Amino acid sequence: MKKRNPSGVVISSKMDQTFPLRRREIVEAGPPVKTLKEWWPALFTQRQVFAEFNRIVTNNLQVDIFETLDRYTARFVKIFKAKKGSVGQTLTELVLQIDAEKPDVKAMRIVVLRGLPVLLGDDPNDFYITCFDCDTDETWVQVSVGVLTVTHEDVRLSPNQLHLHPVSTAIIVEGGVVLNDIQNLPEAFCLLFGLSYALHLDYPKAMKNMFRFIQRVMLDLGENKLPPKLQSLKNLLLS
Repeated sequence: MKKRNPSGVVISSKMDQTFPLRRREIVEAGPPVKTLKEWWPALFTQRQVFAEFNRIVTNNLQVDIFETLDRYTARFVKIFKAKKGSVGQTLTELVLQIDAEKPDVKAMRIVVLRGLPVLLGDDPNDFYITCFDCDTDETWVQVSVGVLTVTHEDVRLSPNQLHLHPVSTAIIVEGGVVLNDIQNLPEAFCLLFGLSYALHLDYPKAMKNMFRFIQRVMLDLGENKLPPKLQSLKNLLLS
């Protein structure tokens, strides 16, 4: 990993060979993420996040999550528009930021991923974080887990702003950036979900409903029996 151009083939081979050892270290010892990044630097690359998820559950996370998301996007948007009250107002603000006549796949994914926690009663304010490109690391040092969207200084920051064209996107774990230069928010969320498995992380408490819904409904992983709130949304989605 210290080479100027490390071989992806060699890295994948070594990561496959050391998987049992690495998994035992992570699950049994639970070292800080900063330590894991020193021990297993390859694990904090996009390619190896997806590879590690595949080693653990034998699924292609990137394909599965986006195929399912795209399949149900239209239904999600319809559910969002039907909601009333303060939740409905927030969801409407999100939906109105996309071009209904020429919907962009990336934009639609962002709307769903930003609206889903609102719909499920989670609090995404400390999970989906936005900062200017001139801000320092101190801005997110208290964040345990989150997706960071970096934008230009001349862009207005507001809680429900989608920021469809950010400067960059990053993943924060334990107050530090562990992956950056990610293309967009959906890709960042997908990688963070994979990291949750790779690093054996607990789902963030404020977003546990969304993460469980993604896991158990959209990816069909884990128990079939769902809490009432998740079962209710699943019923709406499939109706």
